[in-house]
Amino acid sequence: MSAPDFRTDWIWRDGSFVPWQDANLHVMSHVVHYGSSVFEGIRCYDTPRGPAVFRLDDHLRRLVESARIYQMALPYDVAALADATRELLRRNGLREGYIRPLVIRGLGALGLNPAASPVETFLMCWPWGRYLGAEALEQGVDACVASWFRPAPNTFPALAKAGGNYLNSQLVKMEAARNGYAEGIAVGPAGLVSEGSGQNVFLVRGGVVFTPEVDGTMLEGITRDTVIRLCRDMGIEVRETKVPREMLYTADEVFFTGTAAEITPVRSVDRTPVGAGTAGPVTRALQDAYLSVVRGMSADPWGWLDPVPWPEPEKVGVA
Repeated sequence: MSAPDFRTDWIWRDGSFVPWQDANLHVMSHVVHYGSSVFEGIRCYDTPRGPAVFRLDDHLRRLVESARIYQMALPYDVAALADATRELLRRNGLREGYIRPLVIRGLGALGLNPAASPVETFLMCWPWGRYLGAEALEQGVDACVASWFRPAPNTFPALAKAGGNYLNSQLVKMEAARNGYAEGIAVGPAGLVSEGSGQNVFLVRGGVVFTPEVDGTMLEGITRDTVIRLCRDMGIEVRETKVPREMLYTADEVFFTGTAAEITPVRSVDRTPVGAGTAGPVTRALQDAYLSVVRGMSADPWGWLDPVPWPEPEKVGVA
């Protein structure tokens, strides 16, 4: 399988724009050995009114909070990072795509205490389509319950979006792929549903939407929060609660949420069809509402879309 081409012209590195090929790290950097990084995943959509980033400040605020949890002194606030993100998109001519803010510990300490390693900040962007495949939003995906558990509270800080946390996610994802599934669903130490390898999980039963409560085993996703708010605004009852594994097999509908996955229906879990084995009506309604907002096709009363000022094309042949 060939790797996708993530190359663009520019990457933002600690206040300066550097050519893509020059944004390098030394092999002795702390992050290479110990996974000491925090990051975000953000989407920009090309709306009828121009490019707009979805919930940019919320994502960057979580980045700052993740860095604080890991005692990484970040010299940039949300406003500065947001300005740099918009300029990065303009410089790369990217009206729609994926944005990856990244904070790492660089070359310095050789042991576990990272105090001597400088904190470095990067912003990257690239074109990226459907995370689980072009057909996933329409047809849904097959998922399995992973044999790998999510970490217990007070082990890895699950509310921090940290690079090291995703070693567990890699195991979940690889196990799923090896067994013929598109995605895996992990449970926590108590055996309750936690999250997917890189998504939050929702279920629908009797018209009520359920999602695992924030319990120290999962990331509190921004798309998760978006869906909860959409449910309430649309008059759909939504409950954040403990979700036993067996609810995945008895649910009328199951779906994933995430910046990359957006709202992706799950058509089967452990080869047991979910409902009729297709995207259900609640999933479809939420998916339509979500995509309509992020693509600028409907009103945005929450102020979720952050417009990217775009230079007007040069007018040719005008006196």
